Amino acid sequence: MELSTLFDLESHGPDTFVGIGPRYPWGGLYGGQIVAQSLRAATKTVDAEQQVHSLRAYFIRRGDHTEPIRFEVDRIRNGRSFSTRRVVARQAVGAILNLEASFHVPEATADVQTIQLDRTLPPPDDVLSDAWSDSFDRRTVPAAALTPGHGQGAGRMAVWMKVTGTLPDDQLLHRCWLAYMSDDIPADAVRAGHPEFNRADASDITYTASLDHSIWFHRPLCADQWHVYDFTSHSYSGARGLSIGHVFAQDGTHVATVAQEALVRDARRRQD
Repeated sequence: MELSTLFDLESHGPDTFVGIGPRYPWGGLYGGQIVAQSLRAATKTVDAEQQVHSLRAYFIRRGDHTEPIRFEVDRIRNGRSFSTRRVVARQAVGAILNLEASFHVPEATADVQTIQLDRTLPPPDDVLSDAWSDSFDRRTVPAAALTPGHGQGAGRMAVWMKVTGTLPDDQLLHRCWLAYMSDDIPADAVRAGHPEFNRADASDITYTASLDHSIWFHRPLCADQWHVYDFTSHSYSGARGLSIGHVFAQDGTHVATVAQEALVRDARRRQD
């Protein structure tokens, strides 16, 4: 599937769209893709000058790659500066994701960046690839190369990521790709911050699933250029862990903030 068409949707009536997704290595659909497609569906119902500035998604059920996904958009509010949309992604089993997104006409103001890129991180060319998809490259910074005490929380994960091809000059598409890739790190940070699940063989004893996912888009970005996704785990209780991350371009521009609550269970005591 072409990079520029991965999130393409077909119209199936008023404010209703249908899309598909490939099978991923672990089987089924990838949550980041459903978030990106839901965002694409919402954007199809707002004025072109309004850009998405924030979204929040709840993962409800695991998706099935063998059937299409129906995206139903609810026009919550249409305003001159802001518009709000709700999207429900459905399959035969029922709703698999619920997303709300807010859109804003950009305004000319001062640009104040208070969160800074960790300049001690090795550049992506100095880090080995551990990508699991041909669509994007992923390079996880080794724990030994992370500056102690940088940022807040525990279980820090810093990962360079970019789309492997060249994307068209479409800011929506770049933000969809950021949404897609940003679901790849948070649960790993929660696991890395856990005193038992942070071992090298943790994947053998843990069950993880994304519960909800929030993104705030601060500045324009180019998803086909390297960005570092810098996450830490801020809490773990009741099998739920909160992970918060910042996304920076290589020049230090803070393009987005991401938060996710992930379910991280001991697989040896897994519940339904």
